[in-house]
Amino acid sequence: MPWLFLEFYSFCIQIIYMPGFNIRIIYKLSLIFFLVSCTTSKPRPTIQESQSSVVTTNPITTNKEDAFLEGMFSEQHGIFDSILANRKNWNVQVIYTQINRAANGRANLKYYYFNKKDGAYFYPASTVKFPVALLALQKLNELKIPALNRNTTMITEAAYSGQTPVYNDPNTPDGKPSIAQYIKRVFLVSDNDAYNRLYEFLGQEYINKELHRMGYEETRIVHRLEIFLNEDENRHTNPINFYDPGGKLVYSQPMQFNTVQYSPRNDFLGKGFYSNGQLHNEPMNFSKKNRISLESLHNILLSVIFPDKARASQRFKISEDDRKFVLKYMSQFPRESLYPSYDSSYQDAYVKLLLYGNQKEPIPNHIRIFNKEGDAYGQLTDIAYVADLENKIEFMVSATIYCNTDGILNDDAYDYETIGLPFLKELGKAIYKYESERKRNKVPDLSSIMFTYDK
Repeated sequence: MPWLFLEFYSFCIQIIYMPGFNIRIIYKLSLIFFLVSCTTSKPRPTIQESQSSVVTTNPITTNKEDAFLEGMFSEQHGIFDSILANRKNWNVQVIYTQINRAANGRANLKYYYFNKKDGAYFYPASTVKFPVALLALQKLNELKIPALNRNTTMITEAAYSGQTPVYNDPNTPDGKPSIAQYIKRVFLVSDNDAYNRLYEFLGQEYINKELHRMGYEETRIVHRLEIFLNEDENRHTNPINFYDPGGKLVYSQPMQFNTVQYSPRNDFLGKGFYSNGQLHNEPMNFSKKNRISLESLHNILLSVIFPDKARASQRFKISEDDRKFVLKYMSQFPRESLYPSYDSSYQDAYVKLLLYGNQKEPIPNHIRIFNKEGDAYGQLTDIAYVADLENKIEFMVSATIYCNTDGILNDDAYDYETIGLPFLKELGKAIYKYESERKRNKVPDLSSIMFTYDK
């Protein structure tokens, strides 16, 4: 009951300055307040109210568990029973942010958590592409070279073991690669090569130094994706040259090498794993692999959707035009893209897992999901801001779940289809239903996130 203490404190201050003030009055009032506070019953949290939820503009420092999502899951018999029963083994973690608009339209945020306290390490997979894309735009701004921007031609060379060059991109109007094109591919279809090229532009040291400076100190982004390079090869990143439309060199970046030694980790998953076709009956060591917490990812998304709700130090140094560019491609469906162009195998829900799971049918155009998902080694994660532009509904939800009931890694026998995707779909539906029914004092104006897509 923190608010009661504040009210009592305010009342006492007023009494002190009243004529004829006597300290004995404060003693008596304190005794009465103590007795009342000890006997006041606490209502049981329900799906409509959670006593331990947090209202704050700085969720990075929170560490709360509450009964809100627990109640939501419990009320839907049969749908979330396995989640409640296996929350620890499946490492289920959820962060839900409720958005309430003030009279002036500013967002007030309220946070709810599920299993955050006991949440263990999870492999973040493609979710690391999100901060890397933002950092690429930030680095361009920091270089302050007039002819260098996200659309400048970017030529990647190779100068070390494991490195490969890029001289052209057939999926662009002019056939030339660029930071903008890589970021598009990262968000439209979670392209691994696009992420690798951004990683190489930034360099391993810059990525981690900047994220640690911003307060995401547990984060380690230390390798490329899909291609398997050793630690030394991932510490080395390619030389890169940028050229203007006339072919003139604008900026040349030599090969970078990260000499920083990070603190030892103890991250292990599973009970066995395959390596070179052989089964090893012991947990797999992830201590040299990427790491970022669900809360950090959620707050990175928050800093893009609601920059004013993040600390100044935790906002990426990008322009408003850059932010709009990111939001556009986070929410665009593959079918709406001209460059690159994708065939029908990339359905709307290809990387939109919350609310839609493995759905093959088109998603209504008025539903826009600004997100970044990831799946690998049986871990399925999605970080999303969901906006129904027609019905004026908005919320944020981030979730991760370990879909590997046999405990064996690298066997390609994960439970994405039977556990992970159904969970993310039903989680999104449950929160959307709640949001569509709850009373709002102010209907949100979502016009600022309505974009004209490529087609």
